[in-house]
Amino acid sequence: MPDRLLKINAYTTFDTLDGEAESHEFTEEAFAVLNVTAPRKNPQAVTLELELDNTQLDHLPAHADRVTLSAEQARDLAEELEKYASRVEAARDEE
Repeated sequence: MPDRLLKINAYTTFDTLDGEAESHEFTEEAFAVLNVTAPRKNPQAVTLELELDNTQLDHLPAHADRVTLSAEQARDLAEELEKYASRVEAARDEE
């Protein structure tokens, strides 16, 4: 990703995921970076960042999406992720 907006380093949460951009007119797939972060000093919120590799996209310009979560919202998200991860693992174990 030569035109990257997010900083990627050893602390990045996930730097090679399968991503997808969907609109009413198109759906495109690309490698993605997903990062969860909070400031080291005086953190007020958790930031969830997502960037698709724009070299693989025909319809979108280079961009990154960010969501700011309160501590409570971050815990709610973590709980939802755990619930769905358990569902995926259970289905996999049944195969």
